[in-house]
Order: sequence, then C-alpha cells, then structure tokens
Amino acid sequence: MAELRKVAAISGALYGILAALVFVGVTSVARGEESDFFKIDTIASGLDHPWSIAFLPGGDLLVTERAGRLRLIKDGALVDAPIANTPDTYARSQGGYFDIVLHPDFAQNQIIYLSFAHGSPDANTTRIVRARYTGTALEDVRVIFDTAPTKDTPVHYGGRMAFLPDGSLLMTTGDGFNYREDAQRKNNRLGKTIRILDDGSVPDDNPFNADSDADKTIWTYGHRSPQGLAVDRESGIIYQHEHGPRGGDEVNILEAGKNYGWPIATYGIDYSGAIISPFTHYKNTEQPIHHWTPSIATSGLAIYRGDLFSAWDGDLLIGGLVTKALHRLEMKDGKVQGETRYLEGLDTRIRDVRIGPDGAIYVTTDEGQGKVLRLTPKDR
Repeated sequence: MAELRKVAAISGALYGILAALVFVGVTSVARGEESDFFKIDTIASGLDHPWSIAFLPGGDLLVTERAGRLRLIKDGALVDAPIANTPDTYARSQGGYFDIVLHPDFAQNQIIYLSFAHGSPDANTTRIVRARYTGTALEDVRVIFDTAPTKDTPVHYGGRMAFLPDGSLLMTTGDGFNYREDAQRKNNRLGKTIRILDDGSVPDDNPFNADSDADKTIWTYGHRSPQGLAVDRESGIIYQHEHGPRGGDEVNILEAGKNYGWPIATYGIDYSGAIISPFTHYKNTEQPIHHWTPSIATSGLAIYRGDLFSAWDGDLLIGGLVTKALHRLEMKDGKVQGETRYLEGLDTRIRDVRIGPDGAIYVTTDEGQGKVLRLTPKDR
C-alpha cells in the first residue's frame, strides 16, 4: 500500500532523530487509595487467569478462564466443576478463552456467546461460538465467526464482544503482532472491529458491503490489540481501547467505516526502540480521545452507570495490566477531563472490569490464582 510504503521510508530516514522521543498522555493522573473509596469483597478465588465475567439473571455469574474453562459462581460461591461441553481452545501465551456475553434475549433463549483462540501454532484464529446454556453445560454449540486468514502467532487476538442496541454483535480482532500491515487492509479480518448478526450472518448495512475487495464483516479497521469494548446505552457512544506497542495505548470512539490509524499513525514506538511511524496524526484516520505512554496495558472496559458511585456516572473504568491499577477516566460529552488510578495497593494485574446489575464494580485479577472482586463504596 502506498501509505505504508511512505511511512516506512520516512520512518527509516527519521529513526535517529525520533528514537528517543517520549510521548505523553493528555491528562494528569491522580491516585486514590482503595481504602478511601472501596469496600473490597472477594467473590471467587483460585481461578486460572480469569478473563471475563457475565451476569446471569438472578445474580449468578459466568467466568471464563484463559486456560479454556467456563466457571459458574452460584449463590456467591464458585462451583467446583467447570461448565461441561465447552469448545477446545488454543491456550498458549495470550491465547485461550476470552470474552463471554449473553444474548439480549437470554432470559427467553439461554443463548451465550464465547470468544477464544482456536487452532494450532501454525494456524490459529479468534473464534466466536454461540451455544445454549443449561446451568451445567453448553448445548447446540455452533461456530459463527473466525478471523481470516489464520496466523502463526499466539498473541494479539482481540476477542472483546458487545451487542449494539439493534441486536447486532461487535467483536474486536488483533493484528497478530507480525501482521500489522493487515490492519490497514480491508481484505482480511486482522486488526478490525467486526459486526455480525446474532446468528453469524452479515448485516445488510455494514460499511464495506459494496466494496468487492473488502471483507463484509468489517465495521472499523486500523487496530492493533484491542481488549476493551463497551456500548453506552444512554449516549449511544461506542468506546474501544487497544494496546499500543511501547506506549501509545489508546481509547477510541468507534464509528462505522472509520480507520483508527494503526500502524500508519501511533503514539508508540516498537519494543526494540525502532520507529513504527513518524506520524501521530495521518489523513483519513481517527485520533484517540486519550492515550498513554508509557503503556498501561489496557484490558477490560466499562462505562459506569449506577447509583452506588453516582458521581462517576458516564465515566470509563479500565483495567491496567502493567500499572496493576483500575483507571477511571472522567468523561464529559465524549471527552476525557481527568484520570484517577485505584487498587494499586493490591499489586495485581487487573484484567476485566464490569458493572453489575447492583451498581457494584466487578474486576478480575490476571494471575494463576485469580480472583473476582466486588467493589462498593466504603461508607455503605
């Protein structure tokens, strides 16, 4: 592609000048002691790298473990036996089970959606299955989406899912690390946000349906390693975040058909110190509403709506794997006004962040003996 060749040429010429640059985020950071804000209850422990949680009607929770298990927290306690008849996964490095979401009509149909790494070291994908949850097992398990082409790297899968108000399903996909240029190419599913219907078919109004050279599932493109996705039902804004390389983690507002820049425009540099692109802005690409350098390793994303933390209404809550913190971005009209970090005293990687039906904040910790924690105001 002409743009990528231009970026590569300029990057080589400017490497010696730009290699030492350090980019900074757009807001100052405050720190909040968790003891000043939260009562922290451990809902479950002993989980193997819990990746995501979903809230069932009645108060129970489903939890994915990256190693390839689906677990149930019932009546406030972790059930010993994993959910049966779950699909095999490619559990290596960043691969394994990822997100779990409920069908919008779950109370009537008991349908769940599970994303995970599938395949082998030489040929693996990010996959979505649809299945019926019985309480102890999955039934009628059916594959409804795979990324393409397959890749030979065990990293940068994406895998975050969210339903839109119209009932269609979004999922993020990563660039596979070694295939960053594919994020700019619309003939593949790497480095994208895809949009499908609840049965896996393609919506009639996807933005590239009329492009004969484009994959019809693509909704947005130009992403690196997106691991946060949330739809604000009140404002209609769709937020996504993604890992940068060495810096340049981003929070984006997604709009259909838009290009989010990777790897043409980035605020980060490569892990080797090499310049990926001299551009932080580039024509026809979207700017993040917030970015971090050094990287916080973003993971998990929730929009706070609830009564327990009423002053945080509309704010974004984001897990930090490297910072070992819960980050709150104060939001107003889709713009970041400030940032505060919490839970740093726990000294553990924060993987998922969800808002429960009760208004409490639920987080998972990314460790071999991982936990599900429930956060409520200390004075309640």
